[in-house]
Amino acid sequence: MHPVDATAGGPPRATTISAADIQRLFRTADGGYHFARWARPIAPVVFGVDDATLSVVKGACEAVVTLAGHKMAETDPELGANLMVFFMRDWEELAGVPGLDRLVPELATLLNRLQAEDANQYRLFRFEPDGAIKAAFVFVRMDEAMAQMSAETLALGQMVQVILLWSAGAFADRSALARLDGGATILRPDIAALIRAAYDPVMPASACDPSHALRLAARLGQTK
Repeated sequence: MHPVDATAGGPPRATTISAADIQRLFRTADGGYHFARWARPIAPVVFGVDDATLSVVKGACEAVVTLAGHKMAETDPELGANLMVFFMRDWEELAGVPGLDRLVPELATLLNRLQAEDANQYRLFRFEPDGAIKAAFVFVRMDEAMAQMSAETLALGQMVQVILLWSAGAFADRSALARLDGGATILRPDIAALIRAAYDPVMPASACDPSHALRLAARLGQTK
């Protein structure tokens, strides 16, 4: 899977993204700024899918990680798997996953909240001492809206949203994905460029100062 370099409908056109746009993508609920990327190689494990879908999800993960210039691993020496992706029909299914309550604090409370909100996805992150992403848990409830997506689109969308610590509403108004004339779904070129810039070795693995957005924008050739 190639999230950007698709051929159907011709090559995607790059679009610009400003420092203000970048700040919005990493804005916290209280109006602050919080950026983080992975430091250690990503070792994924996927639950609740058949072998064909498992291959699609892991392929999407590899494509996004490759785009970022980051690395994957079979296992994490400390955690075993540091990216856990769960697919389910109902949130209650998670209550029966052995040991999950030890990994996810206050799991019962979280499940009650997700059910009350009729949510269809949730992501939880753990962080290194320096603020980089250490581990992530991705929960996807296959409601009607999710079930209508192709496996490729669903998997790509989820992997894009876990490669960085985006704000909760980063893609509420506009998806991180785009559809080409030929029907193929790709990662928006501006978001792809931002991910690559975020993983530039000279950039920090985490940041809470909004001036970080200016540095990212400068690397994209935009200083607005």
